[in-house]
Amino acid sequence: MQKEDIKFENSTVLEGMTSLRALFAAQKAGINDRKVLRLLYAASREEKLYKELSFLRAMGREQGFPVLAASDDEISALSVGSSHGGVLAECGVRTLQPLREAQSIPENGFYAMIQGIEDPYNFGYAIRSLYACGVNGIVLSERNWLSAAGVVARSSAGASEMLPVYVAEPTEAADLFHEYHYTVVCADERTDHLLHKTVLKKPILLIVGGERRGISRTLLEKADLLVKIGYGREFKASLSAASAATMLAYEIFRQNCE
Repeated sequence: MQKEDIKFENSTVLEGMTSLRALFAAQKAGINDRKVLRLLYAASREEKLYKELSFLRAMGREQGFPVLAASDDEISALSVGSSHGGVLAECGVRTLQPLREAQSIPENGFYAMIQGIEDPYNFGYAIRSLYACGVNGIVLSERNWLSAAGVVARSSAGASEMLPVYVAEPTEAADLFHEYHYTVVCADERTDHLLHKTVLKKPILLIVGGERRGISRTLLEKADLLVKIGYGREFKASLSAASAATMLAYEIFRQNCE
């Protein structure tokens, strides 16, 4: 098994300052209860990391985790990629709240559910776009790519740590958002509703599926509206889930900020 495959299975190592700053900001906002157990930095980069280490040591004193020097080999053994900048943190598991226990679903919100994405990088890229387009939170099934939190945090530029995340079975999530009077919108090719010609006013639950399996039939049956992304030429393939999420989320953002 390759190094990345092992890390995909269970990785709570956050790499780089972008992921760490996102976690600390989310902790402060009460969005994320993930704890840093220990923070390691490359001793060979200590001089270059002077400002970052001042901040991290202050956070360590505040939260009670050690900030330790490590060799380049130790850093490499714990990291998946090479963009960590010489800093990483071994962390605990984040508690994900069941959607049915959520206390603060806004009346005019925008939530997204990601179903069936098979690649943690694609999952992270999708979350990055959703965050940038103003989504209030994401809903995931019990089995999800946040088990590979380090990879997802890096590919989402920290957005996965900053967004409220809820867990629910997909059909249960659709039913619960219907109780909040949300429109459940599914991306699907089997419709005549083109994205750029469809009214998408909040409150909305957007559901995006993976490239291979798409959205399950039982979930599609719960949708109030199916939309598809029109192409500029004949193209038999589907977009990546991250690309589709980006286009769909941006159109929702555009229509609701006018």
